[in-house]
Amino acid sequence: MSDTQLLQIALAALPTMLTVLVGILINNSRLNDMNSRLNDLGTRIDDLRAHMDSRFADVDRRFDEMRDLWRAELHRVEEVLDARLKHIEERG
Repeated sequence: MSDTQLLQIALAALPTMLTVLVGILINNSRLNDMNSRLNDLGTRIDDLRAHMDSRFADVDRRFDEMRDLWRAELHRVEEVLDARLKHIEERG
């Protein structure tokens, strides 16, 4: 093969190689963009999870407060009923 033939073969393959190289670079860029978006999405999900955890903690706290309030009220009612029962027993 002569130098001219090798040059013709190289020049014929050059557009294909450049096209493939550009495609690889574009694909790599798009993959990096997708990775960045997935990381952002993961961060948003973590923020949402933290927000939900705090909201559920508030709900749990409110349930605990209501339970304590009901216990106090039921204890008060029990004392009133005990006093009434004692009063009835003393009369009878």
